[in-house]
Amino acid sequence: MLKFTERCPGCFIGSTEDYAQAGIVIVGAPMDFTVSFRPGTRQGPQRIREVSHGLEEYSVDLDLDLADYSYYDAGDVILPFGAIQESLRRIGLVTAEILAGGKFPFVMGGEHLISYAVIKEVASVHPGLVVVHFDAHTDLRDEYYGERLSHATVMRRVEEIIGGKNLYQFGIRSGTREEFDFARKNCNIFVDRVVEPLLEILPQIKGRPVFVSLDIDVVDPAYAPGTGTPEPGGCTVREIMRAVHLLGELDVVGFDLVEVSPLHDPSERTALLAAKIVREAILTVGRRNKSK
Repeated sequence: MLKFTERCPGCFIGSTEDYAQAGIVIVGAPMDFTVSFRPGTRQGPQRIREVSHGLEEYSVDLDLDLADYSYYDAGDVILPFGAIQESLRRIGLVTAEILAGGKFPFVMGGEHLISYAVIKEVASVHPGLVVVHFDAHTDLRDEYYGERLSHATVMRRVEEIIGGKNLYQFGIRSGTREEFDFARKNCNIFVDRVVEPLLEILPQIKGRPVFVSLDIDVVDPAYAPGTGTPEPGGCTVREIMRAVHLLGELDVVGFDLVEVSPLHDPSERTALLAAKIVREAILTVGRRNKSK
């Protein structure tokens, strides 16, 4: 059984009780220690689970049903409040155990820094890993207020693990001049756009292991206001769904969805969108784990 996790009372819709048979393992990482504007993402994983029960298990876009897939919701990693290094260590240990069992890690944040711990473990077992990053922000600062571990520096730390040419960033529309200069020189950045550049680069990364990191603020705050650092001018819901469906053409080996902050969206449309993305992602990238 997973270490440092607490089985959730309200698991994601359709999740199995049988960990051994599951191909995908959902785990929450409710870390919310370095958020720089509006806190609240620690409540994201559980709220996404709760509102998922307002969705159907069937996807009309994909003509697929969650009932035909085996995935296990392991609950949330138990994190010591305020202890960044120990929290990242625990998230990494849980990810490593999921991978060691030959399963697909699907991590729900929490702030974006959790991706560093997850990707570090995924990269250790998948040489040549590509990271596909959907976000409003570059997240490429080398440090933020003197801290090298921050949700504002997470992709800089990821770049150090996988190499910048293996980092593809979509929907980016905010960051410092230095971050954009760094991205243009060292990474693959696509400003504002999501679907069109993803279609362009699919042939380049097919056949390689891919990790997907999706910050909910890539979507315009008109559709997803419940996030810590909303940035106007983002993509639509239909565009992010199209992007998720396109991932089915790739060898996706892990996925995280981060930065949902329920406190800042009483309408709950952000959490509902996140839950729907999780559903569509399971149906898209989980095909190899189909149990029926």
